[in-house]
Amino acid sequence: MSNELKTTWRSPSNIALVKYWGKKAGVQIPANASISFTLEHCYSETTVTLTPKAKKTKDIELRFYFDGKANMAFQIKLLRFFESIRKDFSLLQTHGLLIHSTNSFPHSSGIASSASAMSALALCLCDLQQQLDGKKLSDEKFYQKASHYARLGSGSAARSVYPLAASWGKTNSIKGSSDAVATAYGKNLNKVFHDFQNTILIASSAEKKVSSRVGHSLMKTNPFAKVRYTQAAKNLKELLVALKKGDLQKFGSIVEEEAMTLHALMMCSNPSFILMAPSTLLMIEKIRAFREKTGLPVYFTLDAGPNIHLLYPKSISKKVDAFIYGHLEQYCEQGKMIHDNVGKGPYRVKA
Repeated sequence: MSNELKTTWRSPSNIALVKYWGKKAGVQIPANASISFTLEHCYSETTVTLTPKAKKTKDIELRFYFDGKANMAFQIKLLRFFESIRKDFSLLQTHGLLIHSTNSFPHSSGIASSASAMSALALCLCDLQQQLDGKKLSDEKFYQKASHYARLGSGSAARSVYPLAASWGKTNSIKGSSDAVATAYGKNLNKVFHDFQNTILIASSAEKKVSSRVGHSLMKTNPFAKVRYTQAAKNLKELLVALKKGDLQKFGSIVEEEAMTLHALMMCSNPSFILMAPSTLLMIEKIRAFREKTGLPVYFTLDAGPNIHLLYPKSISKKVDAFIYGHLEQYCEQGKMIHDNVGKGPYRVKA
């Protein structure tokens, strides 16, 4: 139909360096500020097509397909999300939505699919709304708006709309930081981090034992929550210096501490969860031994699951690849891994 409007956005996932874990009162308000690397090859690509409603109705008209197949479970989640933001997007009241989405990475691969999916969707909505309004926002305002609505769908998605690196959460360490939107941080990175490598080692592709939503809620009763938030603020402040100076040793020390703290918090929550697999621990020991033996700046982080994100400069990729395939591949589930790197952020896909 000629009166259809359509757009496609590709948006990446991200890997948190200082973790966001726990929420304040309100809608998706982080208990502590976080910062992440934006990835390159792990992304969601989402197409939203708008068709004017045939008759006046307050109901949101939505059809959602993932990998070409109708996905009712996620469609129901999206309907709830759209209901919460409908007052801000007139298109939800005047048009029906057809959404096709796909990921470049497999489910349960240790990549935050909600971050890439919700940021891609938010970018599509903001793009289509400004087309309908006939008013083009500045790039800064456009990405701020997309970050805000991505956040309402998935907290970490707020950071995915910016290239290289982004922070999220109000902190004295970053000028202009906010709980409502993420802040672009790529311009402050030392060059060594612009093409930093991130190899995801799949220890297990089984479903997560606990959802992020439940994990965040458990921080309300965690006996170490207050200490954690103090630690996060200190780590963020020190990591920002390391990112600017290119201090790889300090960078790695903080990033690994953050990963282990996240898992320790889950182990001492009530109920308690062990999110690592036996092979996760084996690989961590191998990584530490390799670093000690060679002196190479190879570090790890983890999200709330068993899979390892191996972080290292591109300049040592050949040596690290030899280490991965010689000593770590055997501990990956069926040898599964994903090679990625710090990326340039989302973009609109040309028709």
